[in-house]
Amino acid sequence: MRSLLFILTLAIGAAVGLGLTWFTTVKGYGPASIRSGAWEAWPKAGAEDADPYARAALARAGELPLELADGLAFVASTDDAGMPLDGRCDIRLTGSLPQARFWTLTVTDPRGRLIDNPAKRSGFTSPEVVWNRDGTLDLLLGPRARPGNWLPTGARERIVLTLRLYDTPVGLARRTSDAPAMPRLVTERCP
Repeated sequence: MRSLLFILTLAIGAAVGLGLTWFTTVKGYGPASIRSGAWEAWPKAGAEDADPYARAALARAGELPLELADGLAFVASTDDAGMPLDGRCDIRLTGSLPQARFWTLTVTDPRGRLIDNPAKRSGFTSPEVVWNRDGTLDLLLGPRARPGNWLPTGARERIVLTLRLYDTPVGLARRTSDAPAMPRLVTERCP
């Protein structure tokens, strides 16, 4: 009876421990994240001193993160109102971007795969966009073509945006609690 209780205790402990680890690593790269509106980043995910949860999430996903000196990746799966980003809707990304020498914005499905679409476009880079006179950016995402800065979403039910800032100021990448002001994500119209 005692050995059965011991085995049951071990099984419950292992299940709880593995379950909590999976839960922690399935949404991002562990607890050391910074948030700004709908955007979230894990500055130390690519660092030598990354926490064990970040290492586990990266190993499970098979990803290579940006090193602190290279830049920082911000991910958004909801708009600023907290609603999931829906590729069937028209979504506006508007505002200023943090200082960076170069940046990319990519639209993917929730598993990180590029979305096939007739325009054969899945992202923008900083030299490709048309900027507003005041230095801000307006970018439209949606299933139907739009004039200006438009990214097709393939009418997918759920999409994820990744904004990678390259050669951004080191002070930004070293902080673990402060995030820069990020562009807003607003869902404008849904079918």
